[in-house]
Amino acid sequence: MELTIASIETLLLIAALVGMVARWLRIPYTVGLVVTGLVLALFSFAPQINLTKDLVFAVLLPPLIFEATLYIRWHELRLNLPVILVLATAGVLLSASLTAVGMRYVAGWTWQGAALFGILIAATDPVSVIATFREAGVHGRLRLLVEAESLFNDATAAVSLSVLLTFIDGQTLSAGNVIGETAWTILGGLLVGGMTAGFILLLTHRTSDHLIELALSTVVAYGSFLIAEELHASGVLSTLTAGILIGNFGLPVSYSDKGRASLLDFWEFAAFIANSLIFLLIGVREAREDFVGAIWPIAAAIFIVMFGRAAAIYLFSALFAKSRLRVERNHQHVLFWGGLRGALALALALGLPPEVESRDQIVTAAFGVVAFSIFVQGLTMTPLLHWLKEVPKHVSKERAASE
Repeated sequence: MELTIASIETLLLIAALVGMVARWLRIPYTVGLVVTGLVLALFSFAPQINLTKDLVFAVLLPPLIFEATLYIRWHELRLNLPVILVLATAGVLLSASLTAVGMRYVAGWTWQGAALFGILIAATDPVSVIATFREAGVHGRLRLLVEAESLFNDATAAVSLSVLLTFIDGQTLSAGNVIGETAWTILGGLLVGGMTAGFILLLTHRTSDHLIELALSTVVAYGSFLIAEELHASGVLSTLTAGILIGNFGLPVSYSDKGRASLLDFWEFAAFIANSLIFLLIGVREAREDFVGAIWPIAAAIFIVMFGRAAAIYLFSALFAKSRLRVERNHQHVLFWGGLRGALALALALGLPPEVESRDQIVTAAFGVVAFSIFVQGLTMTPLLHWLKEVPKHVSKERAASE
């Protein structure tokens, strides 16, 4: 099935049917999509489009980030920012380091392959996390911590991966270069996102046509991401910044009543389409992997990655135990088990240069960890939330009935 208008319509129909069946079976929608992708691949009905870093970063990720950040309230984010930043920086680096050491000594990988895998798999995936928590009906501080950390920690992983690849390529690195690149990735992303949102809000404030307002929101969602990436800054942070500014300072004052309602509905639909394509394509790509032939390194990778995540969450949460930012024990458990991996890790793995040592090994292990994340963590996430009483069962049932 080539990617044509007809095939896109077919994929949308499949996504809608999967959503209906998943709701009836009470399983995560993302799991249903991956299974469907596997089945499509087995029956040679899969779309002729590959899951690549460019596709994820340039097409599918911006609407997901933008839509999610429209609902993040600035005052809540500001209050919890110290916890989020520690987990998204020091937490990612600790997890990556522990994973690299584990893959070197447990799986027997080279230091180069182990280090690359540790970095690209350390960051949790905003696509998987947001989809899972939205389906579970999680709200409040817990949802903010999990989703915001998954959005912010991408910058840490991207910078670290870029630095390591530069080192592997034989280029000379100094502390000043590393600090400068890191600072620009973060500050550049924030600056581009802020400037893009500000410019679009100036234009939006001068119109009451809801169609023009929607068009301008599309420009800011994709424009902030693509401009930042072109300038070697963080596209995720750029779109995140733009979304927060639009959601907190744009929607209340710059949009017409019809434009405000239309914008929220439009981006919810855009996120649904992007999610559907991502997880269908993950399923298609998973079907091509030889997991049986790499069962030991995949099993080792899953255990080591989970250990690294646990160490990062519980150790750094302890730093805030005596403060007003204390992370409740139940929230720590959810942060650990809810640290899902998905399209972002796969995009980084598939984006590794062909000449990188152990590239195929890294890609296979990444797909194995993602498969575990989707099928094991994804399927047990809602029961865990119920068990911890973070989402009462009657709330979920009412929500399912209303939808």
